[in-house]
Amino acid sequence: MFKPISLYIGLRYTRARRSNHFISFIALVSMIGLTLGVAVLITVLSVMNGFDRELKNRVLGMIPQASVSSTEIITNWPDLAKKISKHEHVKGVAPFTQLQGMLTAQGQVSGLMVNGIDPQYEKNVSIIQDHMVAGSIDNLKKGSFGIVLGKQMTDALGLGLNDSVTLVLPEATPSPAGVVPRFKRFKIVGIFSIGAEVDSMMGYIALNDAATLLRLPDGAQGIRMKLDNIFLAPQVAQDIVKQLPSGYYSSDWTYTHGNLFSAIQMEKSMVSLLLFLIVLVAAFNIVSSLVMVVTDKKADIAILRTLGASPATITRIFMVQGTIIGVIGTFTGAVLGIILASSISTVIDWLNTRLGWHLFDAYFINYLPSYLRWQDVLVIVVVSLILSFLATIYPALRAAKIQPAEALRYE
Repeated sequence: MFKPISLYIGLRYTRARRSNHFISFIALVSMIGLTLGVAVLITVLSVMNGFDRELKNRVLGMIPQASVSSTEIITNWPDLAKKISKHEHVKGVAPFTQLQGMLTAQGQVSGLMVNGIDPQYEKNVSIIQDHMVAGSIDNLKKGSFGIVLGKQMTDALGLGLNDSVTLVLPEATPSPAGVVPRFKRFKIVGIFSIGAEVDSMMGYIALNDAATLLRLPDGAQGIRMKLDNIFLAPQVAQDIVKQLPSGYYSSDWTYTHGNLFSAIQMEKSMVSLLLFLIVLVAAFNIVSSLVMVVTDKKADIAILRTLGASPATITRIFMVQGTIIGVIGTFTGAVLGIILASSISTVIDWLNTRLGWHLFDAYFINYLPSYLRWQDVLVIVVVSLILSFLATIYPALRAAKIQPAEALRYE
């Protein structure tokens, strides 16, 4: 026998076969419930982290994370870009000019946000070049009037690479026939596929072609930035504007897509809360099993008290027993959850292939992403262990209050 005696007896009680098999069954259910709760919580949070990361990479890889614009066309934008790039949090800069219009082709009409870009600079701030399915943004050259469109847009209009499309601008042009919109014919020189909403609402043309369409001198409306930390976007943009002359203003992704990521964060918090309730229920099953064990072991408790065991020793014995159940359930669930979170993408892909399922084809992220964050695993394990420990307190205190004389009266 080793010391402390409470640990030794607690471990013996955990391993011992009980006279009432129902008690053992309840203890096993508590352990399995805790295991499944922890495993599911880790897996689901990893999947939600994966979706969150994919959205940030795809959506924020296409839209400006932060930008500085001017009320007038910036003809010396290379100097401004060089000045902005010196900021410690700015990883890349690129000029842009934005205009809105409608595309028409083969009797189809669709609205479009057109970005005038410089291909060499755009590669520093955007992921578009990595998602080209045909052509290249390098084909956007001054005076060629080429356009790069999303795959959803070209499919909707029935167009392909090297086809022509007409861009209709909302600015009116006087003519002998009256006031008519401005038209310009473009050639499709590239098609990209991000999968997000940008596929059907964004197009790219050469920076100087955009200025020509707007009847402005060669230049840019503003400079967009890629940052090392997207959550610093509002602060970085404001800091840069303060260092520039009047007439400049800033914008960032929190204005344009902040609601989307707030909704994802709220959804993640609600799902986490629901799954923590499952862990909580499993942890409090330990209370039920320990109360039954205390009732079953009344005679043993009385004998231990008679032999000189203090109420504190009895309390520790049953706290050890309940904590062991919690530790085994939690760490088994953590291992199972880590394995599931690391392999769920592969498993779902395999099921889709073998069974012919198309679970995610309707969504722009057409697979199940998973991103395991170790800090999430640590929080889940710690909270589960704390809940398991707290669940042992009431049954252990109840065991310590058992009086030897009353317990042994009918033995």
